[in-house]
Amino acid sequence: MKKRKPVVAFICTHNACRSQIAEAFGRAMAGDVFSSYSAGTHSKDAINPDVVRLMAAKYGIDVIKNGQRPKLISELPRADWVITMGCGVQCPAVRGRYHEDWGLEDPTGKDDAAYIDVMEQIRCRIAGLKEKISQEGNV
Repeated sequence: MKKRKPVVAFICTHNACRSQIAEAFGRAMAGDVFSSYSAGTHSKDAINPDVVRLMAAKYGIDVIKNGQRPKLISELPRADWVITMGCGVQCPAVRGRYHEDWGLEDPTGKDDAAYIDVMEQIRCRIAGLKEKISQEGNV
């Protein structure tokens, strides 16, 4: 019997920028190892347009066609891994076997280089998380 893939929840305040980037990279790079979701403690009406534009232009990932949208943490499935983006958010309602805080600076309102820097940090961390979860085996 095949075990289910672990669920990774990426949490940030508004679920419009860093957590959406992490969900997109998780789906694109590690969908064979874990299921990626993102959510926030507060919700915006839309994903940050700079995230949408730069993920498509630099990485070929269309977050809108992926079905991504800002969500509240109450919409998440049960998570095995809970990863906060570094916005100082405490997420007591989001339980998981493992918790990490990635401590990423919010690029909102900054230039494209700041966004790309954060995207690259997240891309590298997703690769490391994929390796870590692969070594552990499925839940």
